[in-house]
Amino acid sequence: MADPSSYRPRPGDIPDSPGVYRFRDEHRRVIYVGKAKSLRQRLANYFQDLAGLHPRTRTMVTTAASVEWTVVSTEVEALQLEYSWIKEYDPRFNVKYRDDKSYPYLAVTMNEEFPRVQVMRGHKKKGVRYFGPYGHAWAIRDTVDLLLRVFPVRTCSAGVFKNAARTGRPCLLGYIGKCSAPCVGRISAEDHRELAEEFSDFMAGRTGTYLRRLQQRMTEAAEEMEYERAARLRDDIGALKKAMEKSAVVLADATDADLIAVAEDELEAAVQIFHVRGGRVRGQRGWVTDKVEEITTGALVEHALQQLYGEERGDAVPKEVLVPALPDPLEPVQQWLTDRRGSGVSLRIPQRGDKKALMETVQRNALQSLALHKTRRASDLTTRSRALEEIADALGLDSAPLRIECYDISHLQGDDVVASMVVFEDGLQRKGEYRRFQIKGFEGQDDVRSMHEVISRRFRRYLAEKERTGEWADGEQPAPADGTASDGITPDGSPDGAPGAPAAALTEDDGRPKRFAYPPQLVVVDGGQPQVAAARRALDELGIDDIAVCGLAKRLEEVWLPGDDDPVVLPRSSEGLYLLQRVRDEAHRFAITYQRTKRAKRFRAGPLDEVPGLGETRKRALLKHFGSVKRLRSATIDQICEVPGIGRKTAETIALALARAAPAAPAVNTATGEIMEDVEETAPAATADAAGEPVPAGAPDDRRGQET
Repeated sequence: MADPSSYRPRPGDIPDSPGVYRFRDEHRRVIYVGKAKSLRQRLANYFQDLAGLHPRTRTMVTTAASVEWTVVSTEVEALQLEYSWIKEYDPRFNVKYRDDKSYPYLAVTMNEEFPRVQVMRGHKKKGVRYFGPYGHAWAIRDTVDLLLRVFPVRTCSAGVFKNAARTGRPCLLGYIGKCSAPCVGRISAEDHRELAEEFSDFMAGRTGTYLRRLQQRMTEAAEEMEYERAARLRDDIGALKKAMEKSAVVLADATDADLIAVAEDELEAAVQIFHVRGGRVRGQRGWVTDKVEEITTGALVEHALQQLYGEERGDAVPKEVLVPALPDPLEPVQQWLTDRRGSGVSLRIPQRGDKKALMETVQRNALQSLALHKTRRASDLTTRSRALEEIADALGLDSAPLRIECYDISHLQGDDVVASMVVFEDGLQRKGEYRRFQIKGFEGQDDVRSMHEVISRRFRRYLAEKERTGEWADGEQPAPADGTASDGITPDGSPDGAPGAPAAALTEDDGRPKRFAYPPQLVVVDGGQPQVAAARRALDELGIDDIAVCGLAKRLEEVWLPGDDDPVVLPRSSEGLYLLQRVRDEAHRFAITYQRTKRAKRFRAGPLDEVPGLGETRKRALLKHFGSVKRLRSATIDQICEVPGIGRKTAETIALALARAAPAAPAVNTATGEIMEDVEETAPAATADAAGEPVPAGAPDDRRGQET
């Protein structure tokens, strides 16, 4: 626990101007980001008597080891910079809203030649129009099914679209009139885009125009005695009205607003948002957060606005935002919203009428969401705490292991040997700190040696970070046996070249959490006695003796400790064993995913991949020009130069690389023994399955090997 007076800056050193400040812990990790109209006055509040601080603020200032600040010109700039840094550093003491579920959106991909209507989740993409969020994906599909009758926009995937274009036959929706079938040329790209625009306009709330247009066309058809067409238009109007009925009118027509309500107690807060477009509730979402600092309702609203509109532009920010309390000060936040929309945004508290009544409904949803979250979390916290305590008791640890790292080795019969590192903190996954390793110290299959290499590399990086940040006490610095200081991997887990690179070249002093600088209390390896012994030996060689090690063997789910001849057997109903199994299984999943990716990349590799400086565009141009690598290999340099973008020097390099590369063996049909000489040489030696399809040599199937 640090004494805030040890790093308190002198008052005269702090500028009396707007800015953003960062508190860092002893590992240089950013733990809190804040903004202030006056940095001097705001920071002075943190360095008063600890007894006068809010308990969470007191915890933050005693966890921190330093504070720094950046001066900006205006409070709006401070708001923008604060949001950027919170997203970048993910500080543990800042308010971070967590979605209580993943919300689906109705998306129209206007960035494609033929826009597509589909359900989307996750991050929003540029050039795509989104509507929602919706509570359930089926609600979107029901709405789309009704609207496709009037706006037959493409809904198929790229693969289905290309296949229909190749065969000249549309899919079922094209035959039943729910798709205009641009894949087979029934409608031009321009007309289809106009159709998608009309669909988007209707979803955005501009419904009256289309209903009046359809009613007029229905009347005209009836007057001309085209009763079948009039009946179809009548059914179209019914479909549109039915789709509109799914969203009840709550505000005056053409009202676009977001309503935000907050329910809170001393520890947590829940936020509910209703998205009203065209007077109708088009979507609803909710967030929950821990109140890790002393914060007002207005400040919670400000953080919610940052979360909601931080990545949005234009019409995604509505003209009106209704909130239960206004941020203090109001002007910078309102200006920030106006800048993001490109026109005026009204941020206010509803006082009377329909908007106040709707806000009360949103508030009731927020209260219900907070109550439900507390019920779920109480059970979850109790279970995780019990699991960590059981692990500590079983392994003889002094305290519960709040940070657990687990390692697993994966390969296919000794090829593409990789390893994974997964991290659990407080019994929960920290996916942002997962790492992947390539085993490069030796060739072949040796899980024990691989585990030793991975543990050595990971904790050599930890020691290098500790030395670089000056955390060594006098005389405590250990000397690695090989004298190196690098783990041989980059911050994202990929190889960085030869070991021994200076620590300063491996990372920047930027406070990002994705680093190897934080030691675990427990290292778990996937395996039994040999793997555990290798991990312990690697730590001993580095002089690390304050990190516990154990292994979890798959066969009987036994827990092995270094130097013990007998395993620790946890009851099958033990929460501690269940947590260790989750950690081990996650490491196994992460390792296998990486190993399969490397293997697939190797199978797709061909002779052209060995040509230095030859990118994907020119590779495709070469294969398109010659048809196959086999014909390219037999071409002259002058013929290669005929390909657009290929100069003589590049052609010579290609010819030399192909001459050095051994030609791939022909594919063989295993059912008939027939040699298939016309298969393009784009992969290593191949055989063919019973159906005559080429199968790369070494490809995994039920007869070849098993992933470990």
